[in-house]
Amino acid sequence: MAKISVQEINELRQMTGAGMMDCKKALTEADGNMDEAVKILREKGLATQAKKAGRVAAEGLALAVVNDDNTVGAVVEVNIETDFAAKNPKFKEFVENVAKTVIAQDPADVDALNACTIEGGDKTVAEELQELFLSIRENMKIRRFARLTGDAVVPYIHQGGLAGALVSAKTTAGAAPAVLEALKDCDFQVAAMHPEYLNREDVPQSRVDEEKEVILKQMEEDPKLASKPEQAKVKIAEGKIGKLYSEICLMEQAFVKENKMTVKQYVDSKAKEAGAPIEVTGFVCFELGEGIEKKADDFAAEVASMIG
Repeated sequence: MAKISVQEINELRQMTGAGMMDCKKALTEADGNMDEAVKILREKGLATQAKKAGRVAAEGLALAVVNDDNTVGAVVEVNIETDFAAKNPKFKEFVENVAKTVIAQDPADVDALNACTIEGGDKTVAEELQELFLSIRENMKIRRFARLTGDAVVPYIHQGGLAGALVSAKTTAGAAPAVLEALKDCDFQVAAMHPEYLNREDVPQSRVDEEKEVILKQMEEDPKLASKPEQAKVKIAEGKIGKLYSEICLMEQAFVKENKMTVKQYVDSKAKEAGAPIEVTGFVCFELGEGIEKKADDFAAEVASMIG
């Protein structure tokens, strides 16, 4: 059997775009024959995926899942090229199993997640992704994930996977119905109102100072406010900062289902119903494709290039 060098592996990788280990296996199988190794990769669909990798994968699923006792949850976003493929049952099952893997194995990042043995199977997450590609033939990517723990963790999936949210809480009532209802409503709040922080104490002082500076400058340029005493300006600025907290902090936002109370007041009301305090400790929400710039394909130009 021919000895495979690092240079040969790298050369095959450059030619096909396939992964390093896949290139090594192909070269070993081909006994060092480069052309045969390329053929092997193409037959397995690995070289084809490299060509597809340039396509933007902005569709897919944002899925939130929790364990059986609602104490650990994960939200993941896995992208694929088309919304049609995102509805494939195999793709949905893969995304759910990825979320379960995050819950069970708590990987540090996406690279670590790809190296994990996927829940419900014997292959790594990366290997399962490759197997799925061979079936669906669309570029796929695990974009991000988050994991929350608590005495109670509740998930929410918006419109079948356009957004996934999780909210966690500390409470001696565990997964009591009133607790689960409170956290589910907090999920709705997070998905609808996009808070940046949990409480005002979590807002960086630099953000507050910057906001005060902007407010004071605006007052200096306003003829009605510029002549006011400095003390009055400070009080006005503090009032505006309070409004900022009510916009960016989950617990201080107006509750979407009853805007006469804050989210905290609503959670406290459910705590009375549960017979135990409920302290919301964390939240996360992923919107599908958020921040991904979708490529606008010129279909006419593409057709022209194919027949030209």
